[in-house]
Amino acid sequence: MKKIIIALMLALPMLASAQKFGHINTQELFAQMPEMAQVKLKMDTIQNQYETQLASMNEEIQKKVQDYQAQEATMADAIKQIRQQELQEMQQRIQLFYQTAEQDIQKKQQELIAPVHEKMAKAIKAVGEREGYTYIFDSAAMVHIGTDANDVMPAVKKELGIK
Repeated sequence: MKKIIIALMLALPMLASAQKFGHINTQELFAQMPEMAQVKLKMDTIQNQYETQLASMNEEIQKKVQDYQAQEATMADAIKQIRQQELQEMQQRIQLFYQTAEQDIQKKQQELIAPVHEKMAKAIKAVGEREGYTYIFDSAAMVHIGTDANDVMPAVKKELGIK
């Protein structure tokens, strides 16, 4: 019995201490980070390069299709088959290029965003530790935010140097 009383006496101060909860909209913060403008610029440049190459490839195949259609009536069957096979191979190369480009764009975006995300996470953690938060939740995923929860967005923006 004495052990239970001692355990309760030790546990009561921990239970009585107020827990501090905070919330932040990480998507909103992420979009406001200055590094994201550079990420967007780099991603636009990469995407434009792929779009230019894809447009060139599509233009080339369209020209070959038009040439084939114009000459189809006078072509020997063996030549028709060769030209049709060439067109199919070109179409397959275009599809493969498109798929590879999509994957490369996604990979590059993840590479560029990772350090920005890490910086944001470190700032949130620093604010949480400095200001004594037990938990900081992402408000974008919250169903309800009580009046006793604090919005830590201003403190994290200050930590990141965002106005």
